[in-house]
Amino acid sequence: MKVSLQPALNDGNLDANQLSSQRQLSISISAIAETQDRSAPINLCLILDHSGSMNGRALENVKKAATRLVDKLKNGDRLSIVAFDHRAKVLVPNQTIEDPEHIKQQINRLTADGGTAIDEGLRLGIEELAKGKKDTISQAFLLTDGENEHGDNNRCLKFAQLAASYNLTLNTLGFGDNWNQDVLEKIADAGLGTLSYIQKPDQAIDEFSRLFSRIQTVGLTNAYLLFSLLPNVRLAELKPIAQVAPDTIELPLQQEADGRFAVRLGDLMKDVERVILANIYLGQLPSGRQAIANVQVRYDDPAQNQVSLLTSNLPVYANVVERYQADLNPQVQQSILALAKYRQTQLAEAKLQQGDRTGAATMLQTAAKTALQMGDTGAATVLQTSATQLQAGGDLSESDRKKTRIVSKTVLQDTPPK
Repeated sequence: MKVSLQPALNDGNLDANQLSSQRQLSISISAIAETQDRSAPINLCLILDHSGSMNGRALENVKKAATRLVDKLKNGDRLSIVAFDHRAKVLVPNQTIEDPEHIKQQINRLTADGGTAIDEGLRLGIEELAKGKKDTISQAFLLTDGENEHGDNNRCLKFAQLAASYNLTLNTLGFGDNWNQDVLEKIADAGLGTLSYIQKPDQAIDEFSRLFSRIQTVGLTNAYLLFSLLPNVRLAELKPIAQVAPDTIELPLQQEADGRFAVRLGDLMKDVERVILANIYLGQLPSGRQAIANVQVRYDDPAQNQVSLLTSNLPVYANVVERYQADLNPQVQQSILALAKYRQTQLAEAKLQQGDRTGAATMLQTAAKTALQMGDTGAATVLQTSATQLQAGGDLSESDRKKTRIVSKTVLQDTPPK
């Protein structure tokens, strides 16, 4: 398994006469499968809400979705299941798949009762997942339909950060319309997973299947983007780094002992790009082809039992010209629009929370136009519908708010066939 690492500037030319220039540096990273590569085992943990509000079709569909996942796991793959209401319990301890029928029986015994304590479920889930993380692709699905009424949301975020430090990926699934999108998004972002919205019970099977298909494409784990900027080049001070594909996430920066910046990427999928966007400022540079940064990826290859592998250190160049003419990169422009769509939607939500409905509607309209520029018609429709509703004096339903959040983070995909 190799790593594809492709840096590009939104505008490859710089004006030699300009004292300061701003550029967006896009870095696309993915795993490249080779014919002799074997797949690493999957280590999956399901953290399932079975509180009283999940009664009926909701829990029945989740149980169906979970049992179908058991059928998709292969010999050598690992599974653990944690169930929570206002307490949490380990339903299936971390184990290799040897008796799938027994595991399915355990799932089908679940009944709906009690309140909701997401943090306790998350704590036990991380403990179980960590037991099988060596040389595996380790991911969790956390599903809930409610607020963390018996728990502490800050504790949830701390557990998500702990999971990231263990190289575990957390995916969150909000079921119905009464879950807290801020909490689930923060957990997924910290765990470098994805946030999903299951609006109707019968969508659970498709959504579990879609996420599982995504795990199956993971080739490398524990990846970090390492980069250094040359003299006269600096990062923007506010929100300098974000991921824009496959989901949009604001990313934290850390500094390595050697002074380089490091950005955690987590799992790398085969032939599916993880795109990072860095906002940089460049001082005046002499004419010619000038190196402005160096980029490298550190990663683990669980199928080969190898850790802390490094790609070659790749220089990034800009063309500094006396007679400036823009040399725009259309792919990087798309990434810039994806980040703008996300941030405009966030601003709209902030304005709505402040009671500024007019400001929120205006920002949602702006985000809809940005989505259209990207060719993301699904997001444009959702965002414009919400804007129109606010302009007409209506309120956004919980469903509208959740759809808005989801389309701000990603380009909607068609549901995979069953």
